Amino acid sequence: MSTRAWIRWLLLHGLARSYLRWSARRGDPLAQILFGQDRLLGASPYIEEIRRRGRLPKLSGTYVTADYALCRRILRDNRFGVLRPDNPAIPTPIRWVLAKTDRELPDLTQPPSMLATDPPDHTRYRRLVGHAFGPGAIARLEERAVEVTDDLLDRLASKPRPDLITDFAEQVPVAIIAQILGFPPEMHTTMLKWGFNSAPLVDRALTWRTYRHATDELAEVKQYFEQRIDELTTAPADGLLTALVTSGELTRREQVANAALLLDAGFLTTVNMLGNGIALLTDHPDQLALLKEQPDLWPGAIEEILRYDCPVRITGRVANHDVDIADRHLRRGALVLLSLAGANYDPDVFPEPGQFDVTRVNAADHLAFSSGIHGCMGYRLARMEGVIALRTLFERYPDLRLTGPPVPRRLINLHAYSSMPAELTPG
Repeated sequence: MSTRAWIRWLLLHGLARSYLRWSARRGDPLAQILFGQDRLLGASPYIEEIRRRGRLPKLSGTYVTADYALCRRILRDNRFGVLRPDNPAIPTPIRWVLAKTDRELPDLTQPPSMLATDPPDHTRYRRLVGHAFGPGAIARLEERAVEVTDDLLDRLASKPRPDLITDFAEQVPVAIIAQILGFPPEMHTTMLKWGFNSAPLVDRALTWRTYRHATDELAEVKQYFEQRIDELTTAPADGLLTALVTSGELTRREQVANAALLLDAGFLTTVNMLGNGIALLTDHPDQLALLKEQPDLWPGAIEEILRYDCPVRITGRVANHDVDIADRHLRRGALVLLSLAGANYDPDVFPEPGQFDVTRVNAADHLAFSSGIHGCMGYRLARMEGVIALRTLFERYPDLRLTGPPVPRRLINLHAYSSMPAELTPG
């Protein structure tokens, strides 16, 4: 790994890591969350301490909110944009060094990823791929989702003690996004490796070792997509990747970055949702029994799973102008961290937020998919996969039980499990 990669890590993560460690020791609740001391959900004592300090307190040098109405407002306010390395609040020398050390890796948290760009570029990227996630396209994928789920559950019959993450939760969404993008089945394992090994980059204050491992993985992803794009340029094939390549509107770097984003975003959070859902339902047998008696409650149950155990816990926005909001004056370039998990536990919106209730009337108001122009493009796909996969799993194996505590992934922002051993008894 080159010196410039180490310098980039130092500026993006290393300095923040030292500062957050110091702040966490002093009791700063935001630092305790970002430094990984909070392994709980939206009801954590750190989130409640942030809420106690006001709608938009300043902690660790950053504005933060767990207020539902304020999170939703900022996500929809075009005076705010996504965090970028060229944020004007970052000192000019640091921005210059970040530009000079850019290896042009397809990091979903860095431009030109759709997730890290604002209009007009964001609008252009989203327009090219949005049709693949519209209502009609998702309806056409339902049959495939049923087929994939049934096939996986048939295989589990010969594996009475499976790992419900690696043998099931990972396999459903990766098969569907592979079909959308045009990847063959033999690529599924590689896709999962790329996604999970690069996922830590959505966290802040990474160790050098974690950062190096994740960026090494992205170098492999970049090499693959550059080669695949060359192939599709001369011989177009079925799949959304071909649409990116043949549009004539994207540079090579834009093609690679957004192809990698679609791959990761297409399954990572859905895997987390499925795993979190299995853990919640097995831990709340009364709610699972209700779903067995009333299967029409499953769509609402998926919403409550997303609210209660938000797969993405924090997102950030930057003030593109001087902004007066929530009795604060934010200068241009000010960073605001939005606790999506905290907003989903706001008692003013969700009464008794710590209660898991699959009949909750307004569960779908959660912010698990974010909101505004950067709202999750695949929300219809995730909901459809969640209903089909979880409902079918518990119908086929009604006496399913976990044989040990689920093993959490060593991530801060993405709440997920890496392993979930279980015992199955067919119904």
